[in-house]
Amino acid sequence: MVRVAILDDYPNVARQIADWDGIPGAEIMTFTDHVAEPNDLVERLLGFDVVQMTRERTPFPASVLERLPDLKLLSGNGRRQPHVDMEAASKLGIMVTGTGGSGGSTAELVWGLIIGIMRHIPWEDQAIRMGRWQTRLGDSLGGKTLGILGMGNIGTRMATIAQLFDMNVIAWGPTLTAERASASGATFVAWDELFSQADVLTIHVPLTDLSRGWVTANEFGLMKPTAYLVNTSRGPIVDERALIDALVEHRIAGAALDVYDQEPLPPNHPLLTLNNTVLSPHLGYVSRQGLGKFFSDAVDNIKAWIAGDPTNVLNEDALKFVRKL
Repeated sequence: MVRVAILDDYPNVARQIADWDGIPGAEIMTFTDHVAEPNDLVERLLGFDVVQMTRERTPFPASVLERLPDLKLLSGNGRRQPHVDMEAASKLGIMVTGTGGSGGSTAELVWGLIIGIMRHIPWEDQAIRMGRWQTRLGDSLGGKTLGILGMGNIGTRMATIAQLFDMNVIAWGPTLTAERASASGATFVAWDELFSQADVLTIHVPLTDLSRGWVTANEFGLMKPTAYLVNTSRGPIVDERALIDALVEHRIAGAALDVYDQEPLPPNHPLLTLNNTVLSPHLGYVSRQGLGKFFSDAVDNIKAWIAGDPTNVLNEDALKFVRKL
């Protein structure tokens, strides 16, 4: 029997949207809560052969992997698994697999956040429930400038859609060129110009050693007091303390955030007390279709691994030391 743990399935939907019962000889246990403390995580996962991760919600450093002698497969969602110590996993013979992406669900959410904060939809929703009518004046998108930090797949989608709203689009990225920006209808600008010219600044770069802490108090000082920051990428790309200060002091108009330094967001977090933020709980890839694709592909990876013909392996070195069932 293969024991499979599904981690961090907050809404308890993984079993509903993929055919886990199709995995031969598997005992499957779903965990809907998040365990952050390493000792508690190890205790939870002892005895499991396979751990199904939900994106990057739980990190797996060497200090955790070394204490899980039964673990043979870390099944991931998406192409990258930056939260896993891949070198340690390989040396321990723990295979790590990935899946395809989640399509356009993140870009869809970004536009929901942008329109929500610029037209004050969350506040007006609460006001109308309290018997008040039209309490804030919002802004239209037409004629505004969208600044895109990072023009990969999602950033490119953002540029295309922005033009349908009659927005001007500017962009900067570490590998972006003027020609590639222009091909997507955007104007390549310098770093400082991206922040000083944007009415909405949206972040679409992965979290790396290079991008960690990129957006600081200096960048907020460049932004217009009427501008909004949108982050659906990763929390630590933005200096959280600097962001909170900019929001409290109204140096920017507001922020729409889907990602945070600590997730789930602690109940006493200062962002929760501000009246110029729209917050969502890391929903970028979380749609029925997005998660369905992730988990269906993951089930296929687990079945292939059980059959002795693993697919979508991200750490080929593990094959030298692979732990057998």
